Order: sequence, then structure tokens, then C-alpha cells
Amino acid sequence: MKQGKIILSLAALGGLMLVARSMNGKSIPDGLTAVKPFDKSKYLGTWYEIARFDYRYERNLNNVSATYTLKDNGNIRVDNKGYNYKKQKWEESIGKAKPAGDPKEARLKVSFFGPFYAAYNVVALDKDYKYALVAGKNTDYLWLLSREKTMPEDVKNKYLDIARKAGYKVDELIWVKQDR
Repeated sequence: MKQGKIILSLAALGGLMLVARSMNGKSIPDGLTAVKPFDKSKYLGTWYEIARFDYRYERNLNNVSATYTLKDNGNIRVDNKGYNYKKQKWEESIGKAKPAGDPKEARLKVSFFGPFYAAYNVVALDKDYKYALVAGKNTDYLWLLSREKTMPEDVKNKYLDIARKAGYKVDELIWVKQDR
């Protein structure tokens, strides 16, 4: 019993070290930079997911949106929701976000699971904060977001070109239905 607790504690410590290392080390793919200057207050509000890669936490979800609101402590509340078309029900996940460095740079770290954070890098953003291209820490994570349930073809093509040049396999993106 005692040995099992020691092994579990060591495994937990190792996991925390890996998370800390990934957030302290490189947290944006080569060839991309986060938008700067970035105005957090303009980014708040609701964004609709236009495209993403297939992630376990978003599998079978359409009509996905994320609503960002400012918390009293200056961090951001993240309210993600989507319709699971297999289970025929809405699913929601509440998280938090905070700057990953310079608050004037669009690099955030986001958590839905306690102390574990993931990189959230806005790498393309129009001047009116209507369309965004968001990258994770590597080329396995990418989102095209819009304030509306659609995205103009020229913006979509521009963002796909940025992603393609950075090494993303954009032909593997899932195009999210926004019909509810």
C-alpha cells in the first residue's frame, strides 16, 4: 500500500513537471508568432468554431462556441459549449485563461482541468476582432474562429495559407456545422 502511494505521488509529480516544462518552454509552433499588440477586452465575447482538428474533448460536437468573459481577478472565464450529435444533447465545459507572458501579446494559457494549462496562441486576427486563427503549442492544435457562424472565403483561405506554411495538415481539419 505504501509503495503504491509513493509510485502514484512520483507519477503525479512527473506529470506536473511535464506540464510545467511544456508551458515554460516552446509553446507556439515554429513559423508562427502571436498577434501583438493584443487587446484582451476586444477579444472577449462569443466566438464560433469554424474548423478544428479532431480532439478527444470535442469529438462528435457541432455548433461549438466559446464565450470569454472577464473575471474580477483580471483572468478570463472560458465557457465552451457544443451539441453532441451522437448523444443528441448540449455539452458545456467551463475553464479559465490568463496571459502566458506579455499581456499585450495574444499568448494565453487555458485550463479546463485544475492546474493543467494548454497553450492558446492567437496567430492571426483581423483589425475588428471578427476572425481569428488560434494555434496550440504544436501543429496538432488549430482552430478557425469567427464572431459569426460563418467565415468569408477570403479570410478562410488566408488563415489556411498561414497554417499550411507553418506545417499544419489543413486537409485534416473538421469543418464544424453551425446550424443550431
